[in-house]
Amino acid sequence: MEQILNTQLFGLVTILAFYNIGLFIQKKAKKPIFNGLLICIILIILFLKITNIPYESFKIGADIMNFMLGPVTVVLAVPLYRQFDLFKKHFKEILIGIVVGVVTSFIIITIIGKLTLTNNEIVYSILPKSITTPMGISLVNALGGVESITVVCIIATGIFGNILGDLVLKIGKIKHPVSKGIALGTAAHAMGTSKALEMGEVEGAMSSLSIGICGVLTVMLVPILMNFAG
Repeated sequence: MEQILNTQLFGLVTILAFYNIGLFIQKKAKKPIFNGLLICIILIILFLKITNIPYESFKIGADIMNFMLGPVTVVLAVPLYRQFDLFKKHFKEILIGIVVGVVTSFIIITIIGKLTLTNNEIVYSILPKSITTPMGISLVNALGGVESITVVCIIATGIFGNILGDLVLKIGKIKHPVSKGIALGTAAHAMGTSKALEMGEVEGAMSSLSIGICGVLTVMLVPILMNFAG
C-alpha cells in the first residue's frame, strides 16, 4: 500500500477523481457557490484527513499538475488569436485597465497590511494573488515571502473571482465584453478567464490576454511600488 501512495499516479488520480466529482456537483447544482475547484479542494482535504495519508505522498503526484499549469496557460492564446483585431482596436484602453487593476490591488493590500500591522513577509506573500501560480511563486520567492501563502491566495482569488465575478460586473453595470474580460482576467487570472469564456469568446479572449499582461506588469511594477511604499 505504501508503495502505491508514494507514486506519482496516486496523487494524479486523486486530483482528477475529486475534480470530476466537483464538476459533476457544479453542473447539477447550477449555482456559482458550488464551484468545481472549491469542491475538489474540500474533498481532497477531507480525504487526506480521514485516511491519515501524508500530504507529502499526495504531493508527489500533485506536482505534475503544478508543472502543467504553465504550458496549459498558453492554450488561452487561442481565443486571443481569433479576436486579435479587437485587441488592436482597444489596445490603449486594455493596457490602461490592466495597469489600474495591478496598481489598485497593490495599494489596497499595502494599506490593509499597514492598518492591521501585518508582517511584511505576509504582505509580500499576498501581493501576487491575481497572477498565475507559476509567476506568483517566482515573484514571491524574489520578494522574500511565503510560497505556501501565495499559492493559497492565488487559488482563493481565482475561486472567488469565478463565483462572484458575474455578480460584481452586474452591480458595477459593466456590460461591454472587452471590459468584462479585462476585469475578470486582471482580478482572477485563469479562474476568471474560465468564467469569461462562459460569457463569450470576446470576454474569454480579453481575459486570457489580461493574464499575461497582468503577470508581466505585476512582476515589473510590484518591486518598484514597494520602494515607494517603504
